[in-house]
Amino acid sequence: VQGVGFRYTTQNIARRYDVRGYVQNLADGRVHLVVEGESNEVEVFLSEVADKMANHIHSKALQRSQANNEFDAGLYVRY
Repeated sequence: VQGVGFRYTTQNIARRYDVRGYVQNLADGRVHLVVEGESNEVEVFLSEVADKMANHIHSKALQRSQANNEFDAGLYVRY
């Protein structure tokens, strides 16, 4: 998904939701998104990201875990 503005699009979408975390490019060309928040907020956020970037997402893997509240606020781009 790299090279199509995925990280910044995701960050902009996140501003409309009560979610926290980060989005990061990986060396192998994939993008890693870590997000936490209330379940319904996360679901709607992820759905909007998937809809907006559908032409660029070739596959995705979802892993759910208990939030550990490690993020202060918002979604940031990790380099």
